[in-house]
Formats: sequence, C-alpha cells, structure tokens
Amino acid sequence: MNKIWAWLDRTTERRSRSLAQRTSRRSLLVGVGKAMLAGAITLPVLPFDRTSQAHAAGAAAAATKGPAKDTDCDYWRYCSVDGFLCSCCGGSATSCPPGTTASKVSWVGTCHNPADGKDYLLSYSDCCGVTSCGRCFCNTNHGDRPGYHMGIHNDINWCMANDSSVYHCTVSVIVGITDKG
Repeated sequence: MNKIWAWLDRTTERRSRSLAQRTSRRSLLVGVGKAMLAGAITLPVLPFDRTSQAHAAGAAAAATKGPAKDTDCDYWRYCSVDGFLCSCCGGSATSCPPGTTASKVSWVGTCHNPADGKDYLLSYSDCCGVTSCGRCFCNTNHGDRPGYHMGIHNDINWCMANDSSVYHCTVSVIVGITDKG
C-alpha cells in the first residue's frame, strides 16, 4: 500500500513541476478569467424562480365569490400558469400589453373548463420587454414536472429567446381541444 502512495506522490510531484515549468502565473490568471467569463455568459440563460413574488395573489383569489374572472388565479385557463396575469397588467388573458412582445418559446398545459366540461390545450407565453408587472401573481402548477427538462417545466424565464429577456406578465392561449371520443 505504501508503494502505491509513494508512486502517486512522485507522479503528482513530477506532473506539477512540469506544469509549473511550462506555464506562468499570468497564463493561469488568463485561464481563470476565461472560465469566469464563460460562466458569466451562460448565467443569464439559467432558469430562475419567480415564486418569491407570490404573496399578494392568494388573498385576492380567496376573496372572490362566484365564477372566476380572467383576473383571478382560479380562472380555469390558468391551471398551469406561473407568473403575473397580463389581464391585470394592461393586456388580456390572450394578448400582451402594449410595449411588450410575446416570448418566442412557451410551455403548455391541459386545463378543464367547467362551463362546457371539456379539456383544452393551452399555450402559456410570457410577455417580454418591460419590467415585471407585479400584480395578480398566480402559481398554480397543476401537472407541473420537475425542472430538469425545460420543455415540461414552467418555472423558467421564457423571455430568454427574445431580444429583451425582461419578464412582464403571462398570457394563456387556447391551441387545441381534447377529443374524448
């Protein structure tokens, strides 16, 4: 066992000395700087969590009596929404407010409409380009999957593919209806 450790020690020492002879401190700093820059470039691409902004939405939704409106988190088409509702931010349930643009990528969910008893496929798109709306935050996440696969997770800044990655609010557009025949 001691022979293995002695061999490992000699090999490590030889390789360290060889590396030290071929490189300088300056080249080491350049390499570390390049690695840090590469990390800083990929950082805006990483997903982020908007759940810290969810405090005010719960009380407003609980106080609503009767059928839910498109400004309520209980509205049927918001079953998989995660974000501020554009219907509270100058837009509607299906259109972005003026001055914003719809994200180029989105997530989908299947929601049940209690009025007609049908299930609908909905596309949730973030509206981008203006600072966060800050009103009517909903985080329903029915059927949400863990965040290890981007296409099935809604807790992501979907504005990252746009010219401006600043998130404002979220819309819900019907893209299909399920056929239970």
